[in-house]
Amino acid sequence: MYRYKILIVDDDKLLQASLDDILSETYDTLIAGSGEEALRLFKSRPVDLVMLDIRLPGINGIETLRRMKELGGEAVVIMMTAYEDVKSVISSMKMGAFDYLVKPLDIEELEVIIDKALENLKLKREVEELRRQFVKEYNLDDIVAQSNAMKLALRLSDTIARSYDTTVLIEGETGTGKEVIARFIHHRSDRFNKPFVNINCGAISKELVESELFGYEKGSFTGGLQEGKRGKFEAADGGSILLDEISELLPATQVKLLTFLEEKAFYPVGGSEKKHVDVRIIAATNKSLEEGIRENTFREDLYYRLNVARITIPPLRERQADILPLALFFMNKFNEKFRKRFRGISEEAQKLLLDHPWTGNVREMRNVVERVILMEDGQEIEPGHLDFMKKTSGDIATAGRTIKLPSTGLNLDELSKDLIVQALERSGGHRGRAAKLLGMSRPTMIYRIEKYGIKV
Repeated sequence: MYRYKILIVDDDKLLQASLDDILSETYDTLIAGSGEEALRLFKSRPVDLVMLDIRLPGINGIETLRRMKELGGEAVVIMMTAYEDVKSVISSMKMGAFDYLVKPLDIEELEVIIDKALENLKLKREVEELRRQFVKEYNLDDIVAQSNAMKLALRLSDTIARSYDTTVLIEGETGTGKEVIARFIHHRSDRFNKPFVNINCGAISKELVESELFGYEKGSFTGGLQEGKRGKFEAADGGSILLDEISELLPATQVKLLTFLEEKAFYPVGGSEKKHVDVRIIAATNKSLEEGIRENTFREDLYYRLNVARITIPPLRERQADILPLALFFMNKFNEKFRKRFRGISEEAQKLLLDHPWTGNVREMRNVVERVILMEDGQEIEPGHLDFMKKTSGDIATAGRTIKLPSTGLNLDELSKDLIVQALERSGGHRGRAAKLLGMSRPTMIYRIEKYGIKV
């Protein structure tokens, strides 16, 4: 069983001996008679708690505390003074002392304060361990940010994280890393040891999104669980919820979300009892919400409630400084996974990577490097290893040139209607899949079907 280590700092030999006698049964003790000696021990030995007298020969307890804080570490400090020196006590508390004791020491009070201090230290360490696990699980320590744009996004994220409940809107193309930024905000905030719940609004049937978000009461609808179900907002209580592809929400769900943002409460589907939860909302979108407002598919009042703090992640093609560092990061990652020994990227291969359009952003980069490391062998990634990439970008370029503007001009509405009809035919009338074929959101697709009077 771990024994906490306590450093006793006092020039009174009798008090040193008394404290050592009381504490050494339960804890490992170290003794220093001056601030200078205490600092030497503090630097050279692991210490969990310091009992620090304010009046010391040489540097006093306040200065000793200041230097200990500069050295860092997690040690908890309890100040001791024979005088009720209010100013010194206030100064020490401002500098990070946990508590203070007035001499002559009351043994019961001493034991209570030490117990509280060590319990506080234990909780702090548990929180830090959870934080380390979270960082490791989601690779947050490995966020590549060489470009000014990504450095700015991380600085903004760090600033926003300090606010407890500010709503965040993250914009960026698919694959740019919106979820990573959302997790970064959650990890850096005071909520990080509470749940982080991610829900993709575009991946759930639009009719079921409301019950997924807010839950439902027993017997609310056919096919639901008999006992009802807790929603994502309730599951995220105390933590953060990421609403990815928020542009896909139906108007009715948008209204309910707006109400929640205003009241921090909601009614489950089929419920009559309002539920209150403490959740930070992080919304993410790869579509323009402003365009959704113009096309009446997204509520303007909801947009302004979400857009309190805004982070825009540029596509990878606009972050040239991140391309090669990302490629090397993924190379090392997949070297370990596939037991390969790639050590770098040749100059010709570097040029190919820098010139590639990266329409799939960081996600595409990850897939490209994973394929190379899995399928190839060698010391360096060579141009020949990337031949499949040329073919893909060639196909994309060709696809982009299939529609040419006639010399006589064309009717853009008619062309748009024709493309939507083709997409609906190819998807068997499924609006969501048709929308993906044309790179638009489902609400935008529905709006244009109605606008053009297309029969599905």
